[in-house]
Amino acid sequence: MIKAVKLQPDQPPENFSIDQVSTFQKKPEGTIWVSLENASSEEINSVLLDTFKFHHLAVEDCQSIGYQTPKVDDFGKYIFIIANAIKPNGGFRGLDTIELNIFLGDNYIVTCFTDEHMPCVENTWQRLERDERMTTRGVDFLCHAILDTLVDDYMPLLDEMDEEVEWLEDQVLAKPEKQTLERLLTLKHAVMSLRRVISPQREFINRLSRDEFPQVGAISRIYFRDIYDHLVRIQDLSESIRDIVSGAVDIYLNSTSLRLNEVMKALTVVSTIFLPLTFLAGVYGMNFKYFPELNWWFGYPLLWVIFLLIVLGMLAFFKKRGWF
Repeated sequence: MIKAVKLQPDQPPENFSIDQVSTFQKKPEGTIWVSLENASSEEINSVLLDTFKFHHLAVEDCQSIGYQTPKVDDFGKYIFIIANAIKPNGGFRGLDTIELNIFLGDNYIVTCFTDEHMPCVENTWQRLERDERMTTRGVDFLCHAILDTLVDDYMPLLDEMDEEVEWLEDQVLAKPEKQTLERLLTLKHAVMSLRRVISPQREFINRLSRDEFPQVGAISRIYFRDIYDHLVRIQDLSESIRDIVSGAVDIYLNSTSLRLNEVMKALTVVSTIFLPLTFLAGVYGMNFKYFPELNWWFGYPLLWVIFLLIVLGMLAFFKKRGWF
């Protein structure tokens, strides 16, 4: 689906036709925003290649399937941005990202994504009617609004991760189980995936916040610095969660080792106690004809008394040494 709108100061957003792009490029009045949502290859080629004449390498990036590293490329008259949003309702157990492609020119912005929904674009589009800054501060501020909403969507995921790691810490200390370790490892992989997205995204936002691209004005660069600060804080939180998860995994492994040591200690005590008893039972179980103790009428009860004294004596010795 292709959506287009024309933005002018002190005027409400006006629907814009793709066929009017060539006329707009010859005589630009105001700014335009073209959004390709759940776009097909035909729509991408038609709008990006035929209408706007964007570089074919950037258009190929828009059509690529799979994860692409966030970046910003300078093509002179426009810049090309790849950003990654968190897929809604995906949760950290199946952390998926949605690629958002942005072409930012002096007086136009083109957004393109192939997924069904892109919350940051949809939310910003709805703000056009009620936020006059969208029409008065140019397309660079509009680009900031989209990326700012995209980054803000990371926070609910981090809050969910933080709650999960707190619960898992309590479980590890109370009763470590195999399922707890599985959830810890799942959370750890999700944090690493999130860091893989945040780190390059922070770098290209930092480039947009400096005086590097003429498409981003001095006023808007301040807002991009604010996004950069958010990403730095998000990365710090993700590192904190990663460290806590790693510590929880170590606690789990140590707790499991301690439990195993307790079991092995109990089994060792039992085996050690039965060792002399087995020896005596083996001796008096031998089938020799001349065995003096076999003729004693108190021989059998005496042997049980010896067994009992050995057990009590070894238990007292182990207790005194603090072995159990």
